[in-house]
Amino acid sequence: MTRKLITGGTVVTATETMRADVLIDGEKIVGLLGADVESPEVDLAIDATDRLVFPGSIDAHTHMEIPFGAATSKDTFETGTRAAAWGGTTTIIDFPIQMKGDSLIGSFEQTMAKAAGNSAIDFGFHQIVGDVNEQSLAELNLVLEEGVTSYKLFTAYPGVYYSTDGEVARVMQWAAGNGSTILMHAENGSAIDLLREQAIARGDTSPLAHALTRPAEMEGEAAHRVILLAEMTGAPVYIVHISAKQVVAEIAAARRRGTNAFGETCPQYLYLELDMLDQGFEGAKYVCSPPLRDPGEGHQKALWQGLAGGDLQVIATDHCPFDFEGQKTLGRNDFTQIPNGLPVVEHRFPLMVHAALEEGRFSLNRMVDVSSTAPAKMFGLYPQKGTIAVGSDADLAIVDPGAKVVLSAESHHMNVDYSCFEGKELTGRIETVMSRGSIIVSDGKFVGKQSHGRYLRRGLNQLLQ
Repeated sequence: MTRKLITGGTVVTATETMRADVLIDGEKIVGLLGADVESPEVDLAIDATDRLVFPGSIDAHTHMEIPFGAATSKDTFETGTRAAAWGGTTTIIDFPIQMKGDSLIGSFEQTMAKAAGNSAIDFGFHQIVGDVNEQSLAELNLVLEEGVTSYKLFTAYPGVYYSTDGEVARVMQWAAGNGSTILMHAENGSAIDLLREQAIARGDTSPLAHALTRPAEMEGEAAHRVILLAEMTGAPVYIVHISAKQVVAEIAAARRRGTNAFGETCPQYLYLELDMLDQGFEGAKYVCSPPLRDPGEGHQKALWQGLAGGDLQVIATDHCPFDFEGQKTLGRNDFTQIPNGLPVVEHRFPLMVHAALEEGRFSLNRMVDVSSTAPAKMFGLYPQKGTIAVGSDADLAIVDPGAKVVLSAESHHMNVDYSCFEGKELTGRIETVMSRGSIIVSDGKFVGKQSHGRYLRRGLNQLLQ
C-alpha cells in the first residue's frame, strides 16, 4: 500500500478549518496530524503550504451521453468524468433513463455498461422512472438491490418523461416504504406546452422564447404540488435544478412544517441571466430547463440566500453539454428543437470556491457542505465521501487560494465547443486532485486512469428530519 502525506495545508471541512497534515494509506485517510506530531515515513509527501485542502467535491446531478431529441449530450463518461476531475470533483451521480415502453432495470444495465471501465472518478446513479406501470414498479426493487436509493420523476415534458400526479404519488408510496428519496423535475409541463405552441404559432421562434414560455410561476406551482404529494405519502422529496425564488419559498415553508423536502440549485442559475438568451441565435448556448431567470426579479438573490442559510442543501450542475455548431443549431428556426443543457461539470466547484473566497457568499465551511458533505449525506455516501476524516476515502482537492483562473472554451476539458462562463475570472486554482488516494490531476496535467472510477452502491438519505 502506498502511503502519502499532504503537509502544511489548511484542511477545510463542513464543520472545521484546521492546520493539519493528512496521512493516507492506500485509498483511505488514516490520520490528521497536528504541527506537534512528528511526520511519519511515507512514500510520497505533497507540500500544501499556503494551500487549502478540501474534500473531493460531489456533483449529484450529471447527464453523460444521453439523448435529447435529435442530439446526444457530448460528454461521455470518459470525457465528462475527466473534466469533472480537472474541476476538483471526485464523485458524480448520473441517471439511467427509462423511456416509455422500456424496461427500468434494462436502462440501469445499459447505463452501467457505458460507465463501467470508462469513468475517471467514482460514480453512482439515480434512476429516472419515465414509464410508471406495474412492471416498472416491480423493477424498482431490482434497481434498489443495485444500490440505487433515489428515483427521478418529471412534471415536465408531456409525452416523453412526464408523470401524472397519480403516477408520482404511486412511486412516492413505494419510496416511503423503503426510505428512498424522490427527485423531482418541477415545472408544469402541460401549461408550458400551451405557451410554447402559442409562441410558435405567432412566429416567436427565438431562444429567448424558450425562457419566456417556462415562467417561474410554473416552476413554483409544480414544486408546491409535488411537496404536497410527498407530505401525503411520507416520501422524502428533493427538487432538482431550482431556478426560481418561488421554489425556494416552497421548500423553506415545507421544512418549517417538518417535511423532508430538499433542494438543489446550479451555478448557471447563480451566475447567468435571462438576457443571455436575448442575443439572436447565440442565445441558444444558454438554453436549459428550467431556464435562466431575470435577476431583477430576485431569483438569484433567493438562491444564494437559500444556499447560505440552509433552505437549499446542494449545489450540483445538471451537466448536459451540446455543441453550439451542429447540435444547438438544430433549433435555429424553432426554439423547441434546441437541445436543452449546459456544460458546467468542470466549473461548479471552482465557482463555489470563488463565491466563498472572493464574493463572500458564504463561509468556506458552508461551501464544502453544499458542494461535498450535504450531497454525500443526502445520497447515502457519508462518511465514505464528502469529508476529510479518518476512515474516509482519500478524495481531496488542493487549492491555491491566491491564484486567478479565467474560464474559457480554449482551456476547459469538457467535450463541447463553447463555455457558458467564457472570460469569467475566478479566485482559487485547483492544483492537485486525488481520488481514493491516487493523484489524478497534478501540475496542470491529468495523470489518472480512465478505468479508475468505481460504481458506488449508496445507502439511504442521512439528512431526514
